[in-house]
Amino acid sequence: MAILALFLSTLLGLPFGLPMTGMSMEFEPLVHPYPRQSERDRMVKEQLLSRGISDQAVIRAMREVPRHEFVLAEDAAEAYDDHPLPIGYGQTISQPYIVAYMTEALRLNEHERVLEIGTGSGYQAAVLAKVGARVFTIEIIEELAERARQTFDRLGIPHITSRAGDGYQGWPEGAPFDAIILTAAPEHIPQPLLDQLAPGGRMILPLGKTLQKLVILSNTPAGIQRKELLPVAFVPMTGEAQTRPSSQ
Repeated sequence: MAILALFLSTLLGLPFGLPMTGMSMEFEPLVHPYPRQSERDRMVKEQLLSRGISDQAVIRAMREVPRHEFVLAEDAAEAYDDHPLPIGYGQTISQPYIVAYMTEALRLNEHERVLEIGTGSGYQAAVLAKVGARVFTIEIIEELAERARQTFDRLGIPHITSRAGDGYQGWPEGAPFDAIILTAAPEHIPQPLLDQLAPGGRMILPLGKTLQKLVILSNTPAGIQRKELLPVAFVPMTGEAQTRPSSQ
C-alpha cells in the first residue's frame, strides 16, 4: 500500500534542503498540535517545500497529521525521516514526499469525495481528510484495515469511512467520486474504478509491475486523459487485480 525503499531525490535529481524562491519557511503555530510538531515542521520544510510542494492545504495537513502514530512502535523514531517504513504484512507506509505529491496532484477542493484503494497504515487517508476531503478507503488485509480504523478513532480524525475488502471493484454504492487514489500498483487500470470517476474527476495510481510510473487520469468531456508523472516503486495491488487480464 505504499512505496518501497526508493529515494526519489536521488532517482529524479530533485532538489533537497533548498527552499523554493519566494516560499516562506516560517509556519504559524497550530492551535492544537500533536506531539513532535517540530519534527513535522522540519519534515515539511526539508522534504516537501524544497521539492516544490506548494498547495497550502496539503502543507498544513502534512504539518498536522502525526505520522509517528501510523508506524510500528519500533520505527517511531524514524517516522519523520525521508523514506518509507514497514508496517507489517509485507506492506509499507509511503515516503512523506510521495504522500504530499500524490495529494497535491489530485487538486482537491474541500468536501470532495475521494476513494482510496489500499488503506495500509491509514496515513494517506488521514492526510486527505485533513485537506478537507470526504474519504472512502478500502484495505484488502483485514488486520491493517482494523488497525487503521482504530488509529482514526484514537486521533479523532473525521470524514473517513473505511472497510476491509478487495478494492478492484471500488465502492459502487459510494460512487461517483471526485478523485480516486491507489496506493498499490496494478499492472493495468481497473475498469470499475474508471467507471466510478465523476465527470471532471481525477485518478492517480502507480502503474506497472516492478518499477512503475505514477500516472494521473482526468475524466474530461473528450474522454479519459492520461499523464505520466514520476517513476516509483509501490507494492503490487493484490486480489482481483492479479487475476484480471491486462487490457491497457
